[in-house]
Amino acid sequence: MLLGLVNLGHLGRLARAGFVLAREGVFSGIDPRMVPVEARLPLAVARLIARRNVAGGMTRLPAAVTQLGPSYIKLGQFLATRPDIVGPVAVKELESLRDRVAPFPQAVAVATIEAAFDKPLAQLFSEFSPAVAAASIAQVHRARVASDGREVAVKVARPGVARLFRRDLSDMYFAARIAERWLPDARRLKPVDVVDTLARSVTMEMDFRIEAAAASEFAENAENDFDFRVPAIDWTLTAKDVLTLDWVAGTSLSDVAGLQARGVDLPDVGRIVVQSFLRHAVRDGFFHADMHQGNLFVDPDGRLVAVDFGIMGRLDRKERRFLAEILYGFITRNYERVAEVHIEAGYVPRTHRVADFAQAIRAIGEPIHSRTADQISMAKLLTLLFEITALFDMRTRTELVMLQKTMVVVEGVARSLDPKLNLWATSEPVVRTWIEENLGPAAKLQDLGGSLQSLYHAAVALPELMTRGERIVSQLEDAAENGLGLSGETVEGLASAQMRRIRWLTLALWIIAFVMIFRTVL
Repeated sequence: MLLGLVNLGHLGRLARAGFVLAREGVFSGIDPRMVPVEARLPLAVARLIARRNVAGGMTRLPAAVTQLGPSYIKLGQFLATRPDIVGPVAVKELESLRDRVAPFPQAVAVATIEAAFDKPLAQLFSEFSPAVAAASIAQVHRARVASDGREVAVKVARPGVARLFRRDLSDMYFAARIAERWLPDARRLKPVDVVDTLARSVTMEMDFRIEAAAASEFAENAENDFDFRVPAIDWTLTAKDVLTLDWVAGTSLSDVAGLQARGVDLPDVGRIVVQSFLRHAVRDGFFHADMHQGNLFVDPDGRLVAVDFGIMGRLDRKERRFLAEILYGFITRNYERVAEVHIEAGYVPRTHRVADFAQAIRAIGEPIHSRTADQISMAKLLTLLFEITALFDMRTRTELVMLQKTMVVVEGVARSLDPKLNLWATSEPVVRTWIEENLGPAAKLQDLGGSLQSLYHAAVALPELMTRGERIVSQLEDAAENGLGLSGETVEGLASAQMRRIRWLTLALWIIAFVMIFRTVL
């Protein structure tokens, strides 16, 4: 009975969401021939519900999502990072959702801060402005610290947002499981996994201590970047629902006229945007995954400053090597190497021939070399690359899709500052430097040192392994005497097998050592 009521709750809320989307005409532009047969009747009903004399299709998507509240706004913002799921047209519309949320009352923000630190606001901040920006999870206030007069930005969680997200995520899980069970065409998109990823992202975003940690790590990585910085976190004024960091005294990249009035070199800022992103992604494996104009500023010293660290991306060493080598392969027109990297990384099955894959990649790369710099889109190239790799059974990798989406945003920001920006010439120094440092002779010697160190630790562990072997033999003998029924021959066989394993492990360790040294010398 209770389960039925829960399902009715899910269905009721999902029906309302579907009605709002249909009413705004979001489904009006969908071709019925492009949807599964079982979805054509609901699509026809949605068209009947749509309001008349209102421009429908994806242009109404942001308005519809905004009506559904913060959880669906966050879902829309998340799906804006997944063009593989919703398509490029929907992504363009969903990106506008970042500016669609009204602020909550000032008194509520003050109460949240006082509850977090168990002190009156006046003891914490001598000045505290109305909200200067609002989003689905939080809003930001400009303030001045009472103890030392520092100017800071204070991010305060939206009241009741955690409970609302839990309820709506439960509805989304319900819808995703239904889709996977009853719609075969939806299974390849892994809707449950999509909701899983959203749930993890939202859970981390709603704890501002986690965002503060991300900002702190990001700042350490960029500490020696002369043209990029991250505002410092005030940990004494940061809690689960409150985040305090230095106020950025600069001009937003969305204010091009303001930047021009300051005499800022816009093409140089465009270069910094591209190179900073690539440095963080390739060098550090930790990058800002929401680098739109509203999150980027130019400070009085001319440095690029990033804010809002709720959405960050990570790449492990294999993925960083993959990114660097494919970009460098396209820059140098080494398509065979680009194909080899995909296969070596395990993204494309080895059942495909390198030559065939390289030929397909050449079809993407060659056209860009016949165009001028301002006609070449790196983001479009990566999109085409992922389309080609799908033909060669490349598995969808969430972290690579997020990387691709971020690069689309970065490219758009850079070109808004300098339409003639040569993305390839701008990217080449960063990518080449990383390849030289991580894949060149010096890096191979460093890798050898790491391998020999691992070999040393394994060799040190050998005596313990032999002792364990002797202990196992002794325990087996005792067990045999106590009636487990193991014959002497069985015990001797087990002991012999264990000793052979130890001998083979020792031999293998020495072989590995000689091979590593031999390969490095060559």
